[in-house]
Amino acid sequence: MKPRLSIILPVLNEGECLGVALQALQVLRLDCELIVVDGGSTDLSLAMAPPLADKVVSSPRGRAKQMNAGADAAKADIFLFLHADTALPDGSVDLITKVIEDGWNWGRFDVQFDAPQPIFKLIAWMMNLRSRLSGIATGDQAIFLTRKAFEAVGGFPDIALMEDITLSSRLKKLGKPCCLRAKVTTSARRWQRHGILKTIVLMWRLRLTYFFGADAAVLAARYYPKKHQ
Repeated sequence: MKPRLSIILPVLNEGECLGVALQALQVLRLDCELIVVDGGSTDLSLAMAPPLADKVVSSPRGRAKQMNAGADAAKADIFLFLHADTALPDGSVDLITKVIEDGWNWGRFDVQFDAPQPIFKLIAWMMNLRSRLSGIATGDQAIFLTRKAFEAVGGFPDIALMEDITLSSRLKKLGKPCCLRAKVTTSARRWQRHGILKTIVLMWRLRLTYFFGADAAVLAARYYPKKHQ
């Protein structure tokens, strides 16, 4: 039976959260396929994935490369790209299939953080508002789209960072995104580890410099933690 949805998780040294993430997705495997794409993990990520996924794909390192490899292996006509540290809301598959049936080519969820501090509620609100106004989605918001739309824009651009921003810009030419108000819950670990203000400034600086033509590989070196190098 053809799956309703292909859920694609790019991973690299995500052993600390991958097991929990995959366990939470098991109920969806009844009519969806779950694809883990490993970019060369040196921890336990690759070992824990096979029993909990329908497919485990090895790919060259790089989130764009990994997500494209997952799409190549997918059987469904709808793709959902999900980070390992992001959890879907209840009823997410039904929501996605309904908006696709209604004629949308692509979309994303609102986001919330798994930390209780009020500052994270503000950050999430700003992220969701910015996305709704700009029509640009980020990977943390669990981007979903049809296979047809994915192929029409050539998949994710093979760049080291901002692949989600660039994909969104290309998809906007096919139509605006469906911005679901249902919330995925993503980890606040990067913000907590590196400092909230410092992370906000870094993200805005990276986006601004990318907008003005900076090399994505140079920006990636500033963004990713050492475990991803």
